[in-house]
Amino acid sequence: MNNHFDGNTFLKKDLRGSVKAFSEIYKIDKRNSALRWFLGLGILFGIVLFLPWTQNIRSTGKVSTLRQEDRPQELNTIIPGKIEKWYVKEGDFVSKGDTILKLGEVKVEYFDPVLIARTQEQINAKKGSINAYQGKAQTAGKQMEALGSARKFKLQSIDNKLGQQQMKISSDSVSLIAAKNAFMAYDRQFKAAQTMLDSGAISRTDFEKRRIAFQDGIAKLNSSENKYSQSRQEYLNLQIDKNSVIQEYLEKLSKTEGERYSSISLAANGEAEIAKLENQLANYDARQELYYILAPQDGQITKARKSGIGEVLKEGENIVEIVPVNPNYAVEMFVEPMDLPLIQIGQKVRLVFDGFPVIVFSGWPKNSYGTFGGVITTVETSVSVNGKFRVLVAEDPEERKWPETLRMGGGAKGIALLKDVRIYYELWRNINGFPPEYYQQEGTSAKTKAK
Repeated sequence: MNNHFDGNTFLKKDLRGSVKAFSEIYKIDKRNSALRWFLGLGILFGIVLFLPWTQNIRSTGKVSTLRQEDRPQELNTIIPGKIEKWYVKEGDFVSKGDTILKLGEVKVEYFDPVLIARTQEQINAKKGSINAYQGKAQTAGKQMEALGSARKFKLQSIDNKLGQQQMKISSDSVSLIAAKNAFMAYDRQFKAAQTMLDSGAISRTDFEKRRIAFQDGIAKLNSSENKYSQSRQEYLNLQIDKNSVIQEYLEKLSKTEGERYSSISLAANGEAEIAKLENQLANYDARQELYYILAPQDGQITKARKSGIGEVLKEGENIVEIVPVNPNYAVEMFVEPMDLPLIQIGQKVRLVFDGFPVIVFSGWPKNSYGTFGGVITTVETSVSVNGKFRVLVAEDPEERKWPETLRMGGGAKGIALLKDVRIYYELWRNINGFPPEYYQQEGTSAKTKAK
């Protein structure tokens, strides 16, 4: 039984030794290495889990400028007009103060070619009128002084006459008293003579003499009374004359003073009109300068809104756009509200510019190739229209310079660097949907507090 010939066994042994393909297909005598591969990959995966990973916030943006005056700006007309001549074309570089175009007038009130000269003539005429009014006012003032002096002398003359008349009244009153005393004496003598005539003590001739003396006393008394009354009347007339002189000169002075004030008022109105005309002259002169549109700063002319000669521009209408040269570039990014607490001024950012080759390692942005360094300089506190917060990133002076071929409005991607953690922690955080950890560098905190 043991020496029984087994044909199949003999055939297998013979094939193993003679056919090489058999050994390659049937791996009966070899061990499987899959377990070793799984074990090696597991060890490698465990090592990878403990490698450092830089948390970051990614955002897209565009190239802008740090200061607003470095951004593209529209050049507008201050006054309406029609295009007469272009001095530049799109794409030309201009310096501050260079003439871009010349405007022609379109308003009828400014068509006069010698408008400024005519306005100056009006100003000169008004100045002459003011001088005349001022001279008239000065003359009226001198006339008032002369009238005041004349009134003074006139009143002094009347006062002298009043004094003389008072003396005359005193003299006439004394004469009247003397005449009254004489009349009383004559009256007693006449009555005594009549009594003596009736008794025959005196003759009729003596009686007639005393009667004549009595009648003379009556005449002298009447004459003295008339003189006294006339003197008093003359005194009253002098007082009336004095009041009349005062009133007359008061009217003359009032009239002259009114003319003086009228001249002063007309001179003041003339000065106001001169100020208005000078304002118009200055506006005309400034308008003449506004016919020439000048470049406000160094830059490149782009996007001409009007092109044809004779085209009319409205007031404040955009003519061209000027892009400043050598601006201080910055990247304008927008971050989600959830990520805003993790963004701070002075924080480092890695930037990727469109059109420049780059190799980015997601967890190791610092070791990426082709990225550029940036520093956050501005974080706006109000949300933008897109529901995100605007952040400005400037060039990091400690890193290599940004490309000189950057242009305004070019695309950019920003990677804000946060805390360094292990890969296993980052995986756990993403699986659970937790936000990145807030991290603030000591140097950055100190700089922020100093600001």
